[in-house]
Amino acid sequence: MSEKKPSVLEGFKAFLMRGNVVDLAVAVVIGAAFTNIVNSVVKGIINPLVGTIGTKNLDGYSSCLKGPCTGTGESAAGVRILWGSVLGATLTFLITAAVVYFLMVLPMSKYLARMEARRKAKEGTHEVIEVTELEVLKEIRDALVAQRSSGHDGR
Repeated sequence: MSEKKPSVLEGFKAFLMRGNVVDLAVAVVIGAAFTNIVNSVVKGIINPLVGTIGTKNLDGYSSCLKGPCTGTGESAAGVRILWGSVLGATLTFLITAAVVYFLMVLPMSKYLARMEARRKAKEGTHEVIEVTELEVLKEIRDALVAQRSSGHDGR
């Protein structure tokens, strides 16, 4: 009469076995590995290119808002705006977004569009065949009805 409630472990197992949990775990692992690639590109290519203009380390770019700005860390005096760190993080984000879009999203969306077009083409052909078969069956039915009605009139 009373419904048996699933145990906590059964609920946890069901949660883990859902597909989206596994997909999320895979995405996190791949994202972590991908972050290392992007950071290497920024440190190995972008920072040296920016370094031709100024320093190789973008974190070194700053402006003094309230002076005098002297020292670093605990002994720093003045108010410094570390815009180089923001610029570095922004470049990392833009590079990451560009790589993800051009190497993952764009090819996948083109592939899915091609698959959808093929599926629609198959469905269109299938519908034409079904409609044609349906038309033939209607004609046969109508011919049989006409034959029966003419046969009843002749008797």
